[in-house]
Amino acid sequence: QVQLVESGGGLVQAGGSLRLSCTASGRTLNSYTMGWFRQAPGKEREFVASINWNGASTYYRAFARGRFTISRDNGKNTVYLQMNSLKPEDTAVYYCARTSRPITIVTMTRDYDYWGQGTQVTVSS
Repeated sequence: QVQLVESGGGLVQAGGSLRLSCTASGRTLNSYTMGWFRQAPGKEREFVASINWNGASTYYRAFARGRFTISRDNGKNTVYLQMNSLKPEDTAVYYCARTSRPITIVTMTRDYDYWGQGTQVTVSS
């Protein structure tokens, strides 16, 4: 069993930055592609970014490219999402997730088998 715990969310002004962390317990994340998703009130959960098992390959939704950076430290069993130039429309609960698919570009929620509980990100205007 894998437990994923996100942290680092909070309230930030537009233009500010946050770094989210996702730490796993129970089993290593080292062999798996990891993803970040977000869900705003009244909206479906949407893909943000993914990273392959060794961090050599990443993929971003269009809204995240150039502003967000996904990375990982397998020694710490942790995945990060650095978010810069935040906008009010980035306000959402952010989730990390693990997929067993051995590729980088995994954007569908149904392809992820373990999820964290989420961390709230609120961007004020």
